[in-house]
Amino acid sequence: MQQSGLTEFWDVIRLMKRFGAYIYTGDRRADILLMQSELKDLYDDGLILKEDYISASLLIRNELSKCM
Repeated sequence: MQQSGLTEFWDVIRLMKRFGAYIYTGDRRADILLMQSELKDLYDDGLILKEDYISASLLIRNELSKCM
């Protein structure tokens, strides 16, 4: 099985940029929530693998917990 390579939050940002999603609202928490939504859309549309979706989701949740 191939590893996703998503080990840091910055990897998730790079993944988003690969699909043309540049997210910056000026509010860190809002940015993370928007990334979470965009990630789900990418997965639902079949553009990313399940493993990448799970890894990225965990990294996003971890980053979100730091903002609370």
